[in-house]
Amino acid sequence: MPDRPEVQAMTTPPRKPRRKAEQRAESLEQLLDAAEELFSKHGFYGVSIRDIAEKVGVHKSLIHYYFTDKQEVFDKVMARRAPVTSGRRMEALDAYEIASKGKPTVEGALRAFLDTDFDTYSKGGDGWRHFGALSAQINNTPAWGAEVMDRLYDPVVLRLIGLLKQAMPEAAEEDIFWGYHFVTGALTLSLARTGRIDHLSGGKCRSDDFDAIKERMAAFMAHGFIGICRDRAAERQRQAPG
Repeated sequence: MPDRPEVQAMTTPPRKPRRKAEQRAESLEQLLDAAEELFSKHGFYGVSIRDIAEKVGVHKSLIHYYFTDKQEVFDKVMARRAPVTSGRRMEALDAYEIASKGKPTVEGALRAFLDTDFDTYSKGGDGWRHFGALSAQINNTPAWGAEVMDRLYDPVVLRLIGLLKQAMPEAAEEDIFWGYHFVTGALTLSLARTGRIDHLSGGKCRSDDFDAIKERMAAFMAHGFIGICRDRAAERQRQAPG
């Protein structure tokens, strides 16, 4: 005997709501991808809601359907990837501290922090590279960039600082913070992929060659950290009374 219609209705999964949810999620991703790319090239103030809509090929009313304003678009762009890169680096730093058995080195800590980030940006496709360039802009925006970076990245940065203090217990705290200041400048310049080193080197170096940067940056920065902290510690000792 054929199944009764009411039994079929009970056992057939409702497909239409699921399709709508998938379409909504896909539309959101497209809008965030477009906004991310535009923000990475033109900055927050150089992009309008209309620009985002035109890049996706939709009416700007669709943007307003999903977002209150451009600030919310920007916040959603940052919220999509910042916790991922921060979380991956935090896990790498935790794993490194365990592996080092309480005796971290400067280069080891920096590699856990920097190499993990370069892996994320080099293997994540265009979206991650756009996000990297956007992060570089934010880190170099005086008016409001520090507030965004503080909110999104302070825990993982302070985790790195803690390991560096363990690695260099004789170092003055301010020297370690200055060292991180130089590290974050080099990191975000690299993520910006400006192409300047391509021109200066006559093509021998490429600003989008994250593998080449990864091979060098942690070691380069470690030597700088160790050198300046050692020299300044020696200077303090010479100036100490008695």
